Amino acid sequence: MSARHGADGTETTHRVLVLGAGYAGMSAAVQLGARVGRRRDVQVTLVNAQELFTERLRLHMTATGQEVAGLSIPELLEGTGARFVRGWVTAVDADARTVRIDDDRVLHYDTLVYGLGGVADLSAVPGAEEYAHTLNSVEDAEVLADRLARLGSGTVVIGGSGLTGVESAAEIAERYPRLNVVLLGRREPGAAMTPKAGAYLRAALDRLGVVVRSGVEVVKVLPDAVELAGGERVPADAVLWTSGTRVSPLAAAAGLTVDERGRVVTDAALRSVSHPQVYAVGDAAAIRQGYGVMHGTCQGGMPTGVHAAVSIVRALKGKQPRPFRFGYYHTPVSLGRGDAVVQFTRPDDSPRRMHLTGRVAARYKEAVSAAPWPTYGRMKKVPASGAVWPRGGRFTRNGAVR
Repeated sequence: MSARHGADGTETTHRVLVLGAGYAGMSAAVQLGARVGRRRDVQVTLVNAQELFTERLRLHMTATGQEVAGLSIPELLEGTGARFVRGWVTAVDADARTVRIDDDRVLHYDTLVYGLGGVADLSAVPGAEEYAHTLNSVEDAEVLADRLARLGSGTVVIGGSGLTGVESAAEIAERYPRLNVVLLGRREPGAAMTPKAGAYLRAALDRLGVVVRSGVEVVKVLPDAVELAGGERVPADAVLWTSGTRVSPLAAAAGLTVDERGRVVTDAALRSVSHPQVYAVGDAAAIRQGYGVMHGTCQGGMPTGVHAAVSIVRALKGKQPRPFRFGYYHTPVSLGRGDAVVQFTRPDDSPRRMHLTGRVAARYKEAVSAAPWPTYGRMKKVPASGAVWPRGGRFTRNGAVR
């Protein structure tokens, strides 16, 4: 990926396009801007549908009417040399190396960083798309906040007992104690934690008045209820859907090799196995480590963006990119504003014995939630500061048991 030259021998600009300004895409864009954005032979462009950065870690707060900071993407990129283009990505042509924006603009690239991440999957359950709320965006969270504020009393059903469902249930129950909050899911909340940490989480939900029903499956969402497998109906004045995720179909439509969930299959350096000029990061990528395929989190997404950027810089210098390695280290879960549980993990995401609870855990969780934006700021000044994360040791070395 050394510098290109035109027919007359003059050096031409290498165009790097980053799609999506989530945690991973922002990491890639800031790193690239800080490292090569001021070079005249490299142009870095970040494309995103909104100018404000979406703090997905805080959307459950937005959904309960709490104010969160407005974080401007163009302002963050100032001084890096990277430019920002606002618009919806409507098509990618991986062979022609073009991206269509809002159906009426076409951008060309030499290297693409594909970071169009996941959203809640409403397609699997009839009625969910029509009647359920999601936390896919700030706008979605604000719509739910308006609905909750207008409910004098009633029942809010949350479909999905994973971390997003737990955090949302706790936040709604604490903020609106007059509402009945029902959390439905196949698995028990906190099932992936140690018994003590999981028990603390469930006791906190109980203290907040959240009704937890595990071992159930929602098969239909109705205007005023959800229907469970077996026919039982649970009344609902509002439904929040947090179960399952899907990614944009654009990668598959572009001809990139994808897995069964539509994620771009990558090699060890995060390049598409079918189109090596495309790097995939965050939730959009199926990244295999020694312990299996990574699942989408902020803690793993940001390193993928940084690694992609560093790899592109190496390739521009005529060097080979290095393999990506990452190991998980914690699972922080807020339980309202003053309570939380933090489960520390092994690199393969299995729980360690150590965990935090209560106010100490809540402060830890708040520090984690607030960390990405200052981290981007530091990366602008010292790019290498973003390239520090747990590599996973024996869990991610080549040849590790899968």
